[in-house]
Amino acid sequence: MDSIGTQAYAKLLENGIQAIEEVNRLRSSGYTREDLYVISHDEDREGRIVDAADTNEVGLSEEGLFGSIANLFRSRGDALRFKITSLGFSAAEAAFYEKELDTGKVLVIAKRNPQ
Repeated sequence: MDSIGTQAYAKLLENGIQAIEEVNRLRSSGYTREDLYVISHDEDREGRIVDAADTNEVGLSEEGLFGSIANLFRSRGDALRFKITSLGFSAAEAAFYEKELDTGKVLVIAKRNPQ
């Protein structure tokens, strides 16, 4: 999953600074703001990194209306797994990434949207 240019790319990073650097690297390889997502277990931290890196947020267009509403009632872990699967990853991959997010890591996802 660590190959740039595929439909979906994900990388776990230790902190927000590394996440911003990864976003910049992906931008220089041709990804746009709309293709890039940052996910963290801590919502405030995620918001700060998204703002600083100027990335897209996983929302209604990725999750769908019912998924977005359901996430209001899910635990943070369940909501994160749903967000990750909504970006094209399997349930097993989402569970792995969410477990890593529990340890404080940050996930950067690049997904080219069909034209």
